[in-house]
Amino acid sequence: MPFGHPDVALLVAEVQQEYVRRYGSPDDTPLDPLMFEPPAGSFFLGRLDGEPVATGAWRRSEVVAFGLAPTAEVKRMYVRPAWARRGLARRMLAHLETDAAAHGARALVLETGLAQPEAIALYESSGYLPVPGFGYYRDAPLSRCFGKPLQV
Repeated sequence: MPFGHPDVALLVAEVQQEYVRRYGSPDDTPLDPLMFEPPAGSFFLGRLDGEPVATGAWRRSEVVAFGLAPTAEVKRMYVRPAWARRGLARRMLAHLETDAAAHGARALVLETGLAQPEAIALYESSGYLPVPGFGYYRDAPLSRCFGKPLQV
């Protein structure tokens, strides 16, 4: 789905409000929509009964995790609250892993925060391990970074 699609924009705005609620400000990571255009990345929108309910994306990354390259970074994982706890985030994450691997990524990395314990639980239960901090929030005290080698 294009990053500029109205349904994507709606859910990205919602996740930004969630960051404001949890951290006091939106995610200020610089993003260029072209980062999510194949083959450099992909952006996905999950729908149920035609309603947009989840997002997830990956983009190429310069981070080397587990000695593997190339890597991709997970971005904008989000499930609308009314649809939470139905396995949608796990399905989106699995889809991102498969798609990134199909585009040559050998590992995925991601950044989340301590104010998102449910996200951390998802990533850890999906086989993600802590990796050194990277990116825009690498030195932020609430930031936590994870990675996972991909099956290629």
